[in-house]
Amino acid sequence: MPDPCTYDYAIVRVVPRVERGEFVNVGAIVSSDAKGYLAARFAVDEARLLALDPNVDLNAVRTALAAIAAVCAGGAPAGAIGRLSLRERFHWLVAPRSTIIQTSAVHTGRCDDLADALDHLLERMVRPTTTPKPSP
Repeated sequence: MPDPCTYDYAIVRVVPRVERGEFVNVGAIVSSDAKGYLAARFAVDEARLLALDPNVDLNAVRTALAAIAAVCAGGAPAGAIGRLSLRERFHWLVAPRSTIIQTSAVHTGRCDDLADALDHLLERMVRPTTTPKPSP
């Protein structure tokens, strides 16, 4: 059984109209220095985004989210940011912004498997909850 480890995470949000402050959670970023892990996953519900703003630029959202994934992976495809340490890249990703892509405050968790923790965050914080249909 693997040793539990701590990790930091933030939820990625799309704020189609920044002046309104309305957002849809679209992904999560998980970082663990002890395990050398930095990853992001996304589950974008485009219909929810379009409900907030029918004019939202979905291609720009996709491009921005792909850039987050590239920064997590590091290296040359992420440009100058990709050369930073894992911790520096995480802090760059979660720095407060007033743009269409924002993150929540950073939180801490503990788990046995970081990829499972990232999946759990997507299920709990990003994907829409299903409500049972009332009985007839």
